[in-house]
Amino acid sequence: MPLRPARRRRHTLRTALIALATATAAALCAAPPAAAADTWTEVGSDRADPLTESQGLASIEVPANSANRYTGIGTIPFGVSIRGWNHVGDPDASYDGYYVEPYQRDSGTSKMYRVQAPGGAWSEYVHALGPGEALNNSWVAIAPGGQWMLTGEWGTMTRLIVLPTPGVNPGTSPSANLPQASTVRLDRPVRDVQGCDFTGPTTLLCSSDDPAGTLFGMTKPLLRIDLSAEPGGSGDVDGRVTALRQLPLRSSCSGSFETEGIDYDRRTGTLRVIVVSPGFCVLTDSKTYRFTR
Repeated sequence: MPLRPARRRRHTLRTALIALATATAAALCAAPPAAAADTWTEVGSDRADPLTESQGLASIEVPANSANRYTGIGTIPFGVSIRGWNHVGDPDASYDGYYVEPYQRDSGTSKMYRVQAPGGAWSEYVHALGPGEALNNSWVAIAPGGQWMLTGEWGTMTRLIVLPTPGVNPGTSPSANLPQASTVRLDRPVRDVQGCDFTGPTTLLCSSDDPAGTLFGMTKPLLRIDLSAEPGGSGDVDGRVTALRQLPLRSSCSGSFETEGIDYDRRTGTLRVIVVSPGFCVLTDSKTYRFTR
């Protein structure tokens, strides 16, 4: 017997709801939550020297068997510091061996990037601040393609800045301004990011020194930023921010910890993050923590 109109509508609605529920369940199984899909577990730590290993770190692929590099106030060359560049941030290295350190000074209208080529020669590139750009220069993250790099600003920010990688991108020169190429527009604010590193063409892991915990429900978070496209000079891209976990806060002293630089070594799959201990313990138990997925 054919369905009456009212029963036919109920039957159609019930069929649609079943189909929707089935599709939703399949989607949830195929795409687990970001935190579940990217869990980083602590596997060890090393003492971080407060003078030479307290700001940043980078794994070096070229030349082969190179030691990891660290930055701190004790690694700033005298000839650089006497010109006012008195702070060095978290560095990075391209896959073909260009090593970049970010520098800032207490005042002025520019930032500086010090670059070591694979052959060992050093050069300096200066970036003039754009409208509204903060003076601090906490970190650089070179994209896997090598031609472009990201840098960030202190405070609560909704963007990352894209620059051509000095010494690698053919459009750069030590005698010319290093210009902003584009912007990464974040879908939610981040605070006091101290370092970022690429884990893939469009994925970053970042260490945040956020002391308040109001943005993600935790202080000092490890963040992941998923980009809508590879960053470059052809236009802005979007970034989706996810908090993955709180970074370790362990010390014999009580007080305020400071998270610093971050490095991802694609050869071993090891993530390393520096956390500086409070008070006197900055000298004794500051750590570089190691994580794996």
